[in-house]
Amino acid sequence: MAASPPTRKGITRRQALSAAVAAGVGVGAARLLTGALQNLNRTATVVASSSSGGDWVSPLGSESARVMHLLRRTTLGYTPAQLDSALSDGFGRTVDRLIETHPVEPPALPEASTPGGRFPVGQLQQWWIDHMLATPTPFAERMTLFWHGHFTSDYRKAGDNTFMYWQNLTWRRMGMTDLRSMLMRATTDPAMLRYLDLATSVASNPNENYSRELMELFSMGPGNYSEEDVRQGALALTGWQPPRPDSFETVTVGVKTRRLPVYDSQKSGVFNPRRGYAGQVTFLGQTGRLDTEGVVDRILAQPATAPFIASRVAQQFINGSPPASLTASLGDAFRRSRYDMRTLMKALFTSEDFKAANSYRSLVKSPTEFMVHTARALGDAHLSKLIATSGAGMGQILFDPPDVGGWPNNESWISSNTVVERVNFVTSALAQSAGNLPSAAYAATHHLDGVVGAQTAALFNQATDEKTRWFIALASPEFQLK
Repeated sequence: MAASPPTRKGITRRQALSAAVAAGVGVGAARLLTGALQNLNRTATVVASSSSGGDWVSPLGSESARVMHLLRRTTLGYTPAQLDSALSDGFGRTVDRLIETHPVEPPALPEASTPGGRFPVGQLQQWWIDHMLATPTPFAERMTLFWHGHFTSDYRKAGDNTFMYWQNLTWRRMGMTDLRSMLMRATTDPAMLRYLDLATSVASNPNENYSRELMELFSMGPGNYSEEDVRQGALALTGWQPPRPDSFETVTVGVKTRRLPVYDSQKSGVFNPRRGYAGQVTFLGQTGRLDTEGVVDRILAQPATAPFIASRVAQQFINGSPPASLTASLGDAFRRSRYDMRTLMKALFTSEDFKAANSYRSLVKSPTEFMVHTARALGDAHLSKLIATSGAGMGQILFDPPDVGGWPNNESWISSNTVVERVNFVTSALAQSAGNLPSAAYAATHHLDGVVGAQTAALFNQATDEKTRWFIALASPEFQLK
């Protein structure tokens, strides 16, 4: 079995404050910010305009603010150099560059050749986080994270961390291609074959798990198919198996000896016609012989598919409850483009809703976004281990989503416990980066747009050293939002 990730015990608010004091951060600032963050799920839903009574006024009327707004939502944070480049290019050219730039591949993971994929998941997590921090194409990592939570698999059920590594490579390469190709690849992905039991689904005993989630979570949404569609789809999808190993290696663990598979390169699942169903099915209103491609094509022909995917994307990049008019408009553009992701993302980023005042700071950063942005702001590329071990306390363990629906979104990230963990992470990151902190002179303008609430402004004005200024910026309610 792959080793479980290290667990972190939750800490109390008092312990977080004590740690902040030990790190040289004022207890007053730590106490005030911890309290403010516990109300963040309400703050995040306030319309950022002076007429709404919110804590700040949306600055999205300015080009520079729109650029920083775009980067916060698309790049997992940014370095000063990346911000300067985007400000020089302007909003429109930055959108084009993000969408059109081919993703840079991460370095190969040596552990992926471990027999049976039996290496600690922590190594896989740290490998990905290292790449998030170093990559020149951070939008590709943001999309990889999005698809990781959409086409969900977890390392525990997959039982082979090499398969999870391959899946991560797949979503990076395919994240901006087209939905048809992604649905086909999701269906034949080795980790997915195990996670939703398609690998054990045969004509004589079809398993309905993948058929159901393919429609409900991956493509169409609930209420747009029948139980008979689930059963008939399951029949049509039978026959897939994990890929054949290149070799086997005998491994002894304790008193047990096992032959474990070894793969020399990434592979997809293989179809075994002897296990598949060859008869007719009636699926989503069409009767005939359907293979996997036929199932996917029937899904793409449904009117619910394009707006469902558009809605999922809008929830991640615009606000938690996008208006129906927006998802309909985005869905129409998506369908007309033959489900091209570049077309969908450009339509989303250039929409008036993306730049509207009520979009500003309307989303809460996921733990991964928050921690990676912190590391980028501090210019510290050596925080990947801290990031990997801190995610559990905030509710996000990479490669281990809570269920097939993926992670929750937006205000679901904020609770009294997870807020303390966020403050504690900032304290630990500052302690690890001590002696090499960049100037905090531009922390508020570069990472908070210079737009802060009265409490954060007061704390900045009272701060007397660089570490405290960085703590206030990174632990502030404003920094948790995007």
